[in-house]
Amino acid sequence: MTGRQQDGKDDFPWWLLLAAALGGWLLYRVISDALYAQILATLSRGILITVFVTLVGFALATAIGLLLAVALLSRFLVLRQAARFYVEIIRGIPMMVLLLYVAFVLAPAMVAAWNWVATGLGFEPARTRDFSLLWRAIIALTIGYSAFIAEVFRAGLQSIDPGQIEAAKALGLSGWQRFRHIVFPQAIRTIMPPLGNDFVAMIKDSSLVSVLGVYDITQAGKITAAGNFRYFETYNVVALIYLFMTVGLSLLLRRLETRMRRNDHG
Repeated sequence: MTGRQQDGKDDFPWWLLLAAALGGWLLYRVISDALYAQILATLSRGILITVFVTLVGFALATAIGLLLAVALLSRFLVLRQAARFYVEIIRGIPMMVLLLYVAFVLAPAMVAAWNWVATGLGFEPARTRDFSLLWRAIIALTIGYSAFIAEVFRAGLQSIDPGQIEAAKALGLSGWQRFRHIVFPQAIRTIMPPLGNDFVAMIKDSSLVSVLGVYDITQAGKITAAGNFRYFETYNVVALIYLFMTVGLSLLLRRLETRMRRNDHG
């Protein structure tokens, strides 16, 4: 067996055919069965919430993760240690626990802090119940994923040959210019695959927001199944929606990785 075969590059994607067959069967049921179609229509509102939570949470987590990665590689000890403390502590907390902590501990503390400032400035105090559970969930996902994304960015930034950075310094480029023109364009090729995997993972972890009552796909499925007692059909549709989103994104990311590799060798 050759190394190429061991790497699985010559393997026919039987798994994809099986997944397509399963998805096709479920899609046929949705189209042909009035009950499935009704369930899908009921879950459609939850799809929008899931997409919104994932996109906003991932965008914020990526921005914070990049800042944390820069802090992890900073020449200042305090910044490095503070960033490392944040990353290690957050990565050690299960996402469900973090979600509940943010929703019922951090969010009330934030409201109390705002009220303390607002009182001194003469503003109207806020109420904890006015802090949307949707945004509490987004904050929790942002905090949790920013720690993992920080490590992705750190590994990507450290993969650049130090000789190139020294050459850029010799040419008189500033730190920002070196990062913008030399480091980041090369690091992004290493960063994109794991970053894409984190995005797919966040789509699945967004289902955890249902424990707060946020009306995402999972919560919509729970409410629908509790109302019609058709658990098999309801959760088939829930699974189908998540599979279409995650498998579809995974295939797009693989194609993007392949194109990036071709550009590197071309």
